[in-house]
Amino acid sequence: MSEQEAFAVAPLALAYLGDAVWELAVREALILKGERQPNQLHHQALDYVKAVNQAERIRRMSERLTEREMSVFKRGRNAKSHSMPKSARMADYRHSTGLEALLGYLYLAGDQVRMKEILHLLLAEVE
Repeated sequence: MSEQEAFAVAPLALAYLGDAVWELAVREALILKGERQPNQLHHQALDYVKAVNQAERIRRMSERLTEREMSVFKRGRNAKSHSMPKSARMADYRHSTGLEALLGYLYLAGDQVRMKEILHLLLAEVE
C-alpha cells in the first residue's frame, strides 16, 4: 500500500493494526532481553502496553517525528473512540491511540525502516 493510501485509512483502523505491531514488538524485545518464562513475559508486557506507559513513551520522543508522522499521530489521538479502558485517563488513552495509529500507518505504508527506528526509540528502556 502506498503512503497516500495508508494515510487515507481511518485513524482508529490504523490504531487497531498498530496495537498488534506494538504488542509484537514488545514481546520480541522482552524475549531478546532474555526473559523466557511465559508468566513473566506476560506480566512484563502488560507494563508496556498500558495506555499510560504508551502515552509517556510517545510524549518523550514526539519531537523526533516527521511532520507527516505527527499528522498521523494527531489524527489517531483526536479520533473519537466509543470505548476506553477504566484504568486509563482520557489524555493517556488518546496519546496511546495516536501512537498505535502511527505504527499502523508505518506498517501499511511499508516503511519498515522508519517503523523499526521508532520502535527502537520507544523500547530503548527494554534493552
